[in-house]
Amino acid sequence: MGVKTIIPEEEFILGGNRACPGCGAVVALRTVAKALGKDVILVIPASCATIISGKFPATPFKFPVLNMPFETAGAAASGVVAALEVMGKDDITVVSWAGDGGTADIGLQALSGAAERGTNFIYICYDNEAYMNTGNQRSGATPFGALTTTTPTGKFELKKDMPRIMAAHDIPYIATACSAFPEDLFQKVKKAKTFKGPRYIHILSMCPTGWRVDSSLSIAVGRKAVSTGMWILYEIENGQLTLTGKSKYLVNPAKREPIEEYLKLQGRFAHITDEEIEQLKKIREEKWSKLLSCTE
Repeated sequence: MGVKTIIPEEEFILGGNRACPGCGAVVALRTVAKALGKDVILVIPASCATIISGKFPATPFKFPVLNMPFETAGAAASGVVAALEVMGKDDITVVSWAGDGGTADIGLQALSGAAERGTNFIYICYDNEAYMNTGNQRSGATPFGALTTTTPTGKFELKKDMPRIMAAHDIPYIATACSAFPEDLFQKVKKAKTFKGPRYIHILSMCPTGWRVDSSLSIAVGRKAVSTGMWILYEIENGQLTLTGKSKYLVNPAKREPIEEYLKLQGRFAHITDEEIEQLKKIREEKWSKLLSCTE
């Protein structure tokens, strides 16, 4: 079953928007919008998505959008949910759409608070692994070894594991996805809509500018992230973790493509040493081990 069979043709993100060529975020948002439909209110903190949403009064989005300060995605969405409840409107899905900086760093307290309160919304992090809208500064989600403007010799710290942080909140639905796998993403957003309470989806979103990749290779890089096991597709439903998509077939480490196949496509890893590549392999295997222990 292909993309055209699963994903409807109706568009909710119009062409001619202000996204960069090859932007994984707008590819993901286009898929997410198709899964959500028109009855949605999108809450966007400061991010690339703010730029994509356009300058008033023009916008490429065919649904209401609230642009909010950097740290407020969870809090602002909570307010929208509360207002809709007072108005008796239960047929509108409230979605926070935030970058990794606005999720893993600046907005973490508001997101955690919304999850703790049981806010009935979907929080989606599009993770391009740095503060790309302000010039590619490192974030908590930047992976080990990656060059950014604030880590000119490569980042020494590990990538913050936001899905597992959210799993600690015992919310009903959590999923990871990648812009390069629209069918998997579409199905997860549709499933998230069937749950009540806080739901969290974390999307690896390729950024050709920040990752130093030719825009024509954006999807190829995303697919390599998954096929090498550097990014794992899974979902957690009421505490039960299940691998999804291509990741289901990569449990055996021998079936994962060499990490080098992913790294060599990106200029942000052009400097990386053999020792750092071995460290990345160790990080990958440790992450797989932790996740697989949750499926037993």
